[in-house]
Amino acid sequence: MQAFTEHTGIVVPLDRANVDTDQIIPKQFLKSIKRTGFGENLFDAWRFKDEGRIGKPLQDRTIDDSFVLNHPRYVNGTILLSRRNFGCGSSREHAVWALLQYGFKCVIAPSFADIFFNNSVNNGLLPVVVPEEDIEALFGEALRKEPLTLQVSLTDQQVTTPTGLHLPFVIDATNRERLLRGLDEIGLTLEYADEIAAFEQNHRQKAPWLF
Repeated sequence: MQAFTEHTGIVVPLDRANVDTDQIIPKQFLKSIKRTGFGENLFDAWRFKDEGRIGKPLQDRTIDDSFVLNHPRYVNGTILLSRRNFGCGSSREHAVWALLQYGFKCVIAPSFADIFFNNSVNNGLLPVVVPEEDIEALFGEALRKEPLTLQVSLTDQQVTTPTGLHLPFVIDATNRERLLRGLDEIGLTLEYADEIAAFEQNHRQKAPWLF
């Protein structure tokens, strides 16, 4: 996966709490056997007025202009700002894939569902947890006429606003190291490839009847 150290981007303010994974990527799009192509159907039921399905061209869809992702000023947004309990519901990893493939690099919220948080770390999407009062301040700035640009630094563990406000965030040291180095669970395991090979060779010699 791609490493995350620091990112500066436009904030998309999704002013909703308890955003579940079926809202992030609806169930009908999970029929795909590929791990790609989910981005265009991110928040599908909110972005469009008609029902989406696999293979239906976006140009044939009816856009809901009231949804934040359809506002022209957020078209290049790469940082999603949301409310508490983001990513609740089912454990589908597709939700994280959809966010990444749409173009988001991180999500800032006061809390995340545990499984979604872990899926994010495993795929290189940075989940940033900041207190409710900081979320309110960020929404206040993001909902102004001009889009808000933030700098998110995993190295320094802080979010910086254009006015120079620094908002610190806490992340587990192991998760931080994995994101900084771009290591998913497979990549982390492969760091011990020599030790694993040595163990297997030794085990084969000690118990050849098992092989």
